[in-house]
Amino acid sequence: MPRRRFAEFACSLARSLDVIGDTWTPLILRDVFLGVDTFNDIVRDLGISRALLTDRLALLVREGVLDEAEYSERPRRVRYTLTDSGRELVPVLVALTQWGDRWRSGGEAPIEFTHDCGAPLESQVACDACGSRLTAESLTARPGPGGRAAPGTAVIAERLSRGRT
Repeated sequence: MPRRRFAEFACSLARSLDVIGDTWTPLILRDVFLGVDTFNDIVRDLGISRALLTDRLALLVREGVLDEAEYSERPRRVRYTLTDSGRELVPVLVALTQWGDRWRSGGEAPIEFTHDCGAPLESQVACDACGSRLTAESLTARPGPGGRAAPGTAVIAERLSRGRT
């Protein structure tokens, strides 16, 4: 069964999931970030089928999340690198990884990250204006300039227009 596409949704989350929302893509992006950047190494690391990896890599290149850098002409071989768009996803992937460390791995982190300052990283999402950590309780949603009642957002658009979610 083909995946549902979300291009018609008036929702940036849905449109993002069109590109990065399957179960393999975040793992592929993690691998490329960590230097596992050739087709064969990604197959070996993840155990993903070659056909599925071919499909996912083509999508990520087409959508501008990954670039290809050829390192052999015959046979054609490429290394995958993160584009600006892909690099912007890295903090999101690290935050998801650390959520998994807390809630799915019993606190046993398989990978630990450090920041440029040398400190162990404990990622957080914070408000640009005041620096406070974002929590579900600290957020309020309101209609944005691209908001409309459309597939995937019909009820949300109604509630936001009435000032409640």
